[in-house]
Amino acid sequence: MEIELNRPKVTGLKQSVKAILDGRAEKAFLADDAAAPIRSEVLECCRKMNVPVEAAGTKASLGKICGIERAAAVAVVLKPQK
Repeated sequence: MEIELNRPKVTGLKQSVKAILDGRAEKAFLADDAAAPIRSEVLECCRKMNVPVEAAGTKASLGKICGIERAAAVAVVLKPQK
């Protein structure tokens, strides 16, 4: 898993799902230890919007990689703005 730290991204379920459904998501990262309902919702949204999903280790490691001081079940890298 490699998340470019200088790329715009969002973390957390609500912001990530919104970005995916708004067509702003380039790629989603989903923590292996995310709760089943979160995993299901993110995977369904990504399938619907054709957004690739990559496994991201633990919630703690995903949060750290994203530069936040808390765990993150999901993170989304945003498409470059035109």
